[in-house]
Amino acid sequence: MANPHESALHYPLGDALPALGTTLAVAPGVRWLRMALPFALDHINLWLLRDEHHGRSGWTAVDCGIDNAATRAAWEQIFASVELQGLPLLRVLATHMHPDHIGLAHWLTERWSTPAGAARSGGAQDIDCRLWISATDWNAARLACLSNTGMGGDSAADFLAHHGLRDASQLAQVRTRKNYFTGLVPKVPLRFRRLMDGDALHIGGYEWRCISGYGHAPEHIALYCEEDRLLLGGDMMLPRISTNVSVFENEPESDPLKLFLDSIERFRALHPDTLTLPSHGKPFRGLHQRIDQLQAHHSDRLREVMAACSE
Repeated sequence: MANPHESALHYPLGDALPALGTTLAVAPGVRWLRMALPFALDHINLWLLRDEHHGRSGWTAVDCGIDNAATRAAWEQIFASVELQGLPLLRVLATHMHPDHIGLAHWLTERWSTPAGAARSGGAQDIDCRLWISATDWNAARLACLSNTGMGGDSAADFLAHHGLRDASQLAQVRTRKNYFTGLVPKVPLRFRRLMDGDALHIGGYEWRCISGYGHAPEHIALYCEEDRLLLGGDMMLPRISTNVSVFENEPESDPLKLFLDSIERFRALHPDTLTLPSHGKPFRGLHQRIDQLQAHHSDRLREVMAACSE
């Protein structure tokens, strides 16, 4: 079905998509790759930024994909391709703690933090490939590996039932999700570098500013390069859908939608011709227009909810 909001945006790469196990250049020093997901939302966009870090040449990966054999194999194919020039991963940035973004962080950082990894790249020194993420999301991911709170199980099902979910099959499905997170994220790196709002990261000669966002994840980090007018928007700025915004049983009085809407409004300060690189969908221009669309979308949904309540 055609999406009029999506068609109102501009897609400079047209319908071009990187095939699994390959990358596609979207800007100088920025390559786009896609990994498959076993969900209705069947892909995630990941990004590779050409980098120089601690005197070494290589790449910084932004987000990881889930941990499964197919995603590992696709990464190995990319590492072996001529597109990466035989250079290693120097660091891994996770925009937030959801499984499709952090699932393989442990594998990627371990793979490129070994003498073998350095030898593969032709380097004379070991590489310490570290995870970079907000402290809030690192802690949330670590907790999710130890507990299913907020991810499924009996407490989540009881919470949803208390708020009106009556379908027995759907409730049963929620109860079976006790191992949802650990099935996709078996572990989280024990060490990380903290990302905070306003931090300036120097990646490959360019400065990328961290922009924190809330409502979708505990402390989502987007990255903006003013010089090239590029926004790595993660899940905060998607062209076709609005990102998931949910109230969970461990914080029942939260107001994540207000946090989300306030967060995306901060992107309005960015240049209107910014090329947004989203985690799902295609790279697009029309950032300010997309902010307006999302604000209007949620306003419409709120009116529907209020009308239902009045009945």
